[in-house]
Parts: sequence; C-alpha cells; structure tokens
Amino acid sequence: QVQLVESGGGLVQAGGSLRLSCAASGRTFNIYSMGWFRQAPGKEREFAAAITWSGGSTSYADSVKGRFTITRDNAKNPVYLQMTSLTPEDPAVYYCAARLSRDRTPYHQDSYDYWGQGTQVTVSS
Repeated sequence: QVQLVESGGGLVQAGGSLRLSCAASGRTFNIYSMGWFRQAPGKEREFAAAITWSGGSTSYADSVKGRFTITRDNAKNPVYLQMTSLTPEDPAVYYCAARLSRDRTPYHQDSYDYWGQGTQVTVSS
C-alpha cells in the first residue's frame, strides 16, 4: 500500500504562483512514477504532469507546459508541482497519484494505482 497526501492548494490571483506538494508513504519502493491530475467542476479528471520516481524523466500536458514544473527531491520524498502564470482555466481539485508499472502510459488516470485526497486550487481574476 502507498499513501499519498497533497498540500499547498489555496486561492491565488490570476498570473500568480502556487506550489503543491505530495508526500508518499508506505511501500514507496514499488513506485515507478508520480503524476498530478486535476478535475474542474463538471469536467473529467485530466492529466497535468508526471515524473519518474528517480526524477529523471518528466511529462506535461500541453495546457500546462511552460507554466508548471514537476519535481521530486530524492532526499525528502515529496513530489512538487510548481504552478506559475495561473489562469482562470486552472482552478480545479488537484490530485497526485502513484504509478507502479512502467509499462502503462503516464497520461491516463487508469494507469495509476494510488491517489491522494486532492487539494483545491482557486484562481481569482
């Protein structure tokens, strides 16, 4: 089992920045990669970013590329999502997720085995 806990959500003005954190515990040695997804009201959950557990490879959705950065500090465990230049299209509940299998695509939520409870991001215009 792997437990994931997100933090760092909140209210930010358009154009501002926010950093989300995801702390993993439990059998983390089984994790191949971590992902961030988001779900806005009335919309499906969508992929935002992913990083291998080693931190060597990252992936981004086109909608966040150049504005969001996913990182992982190997010494401290958490996975971070640094979000900059936030727009009114970014508000959502942001979820982190853990993927155990390297054979699955990082872009689809069905590839992930464990999920956090989510953290709300709100952007004011």
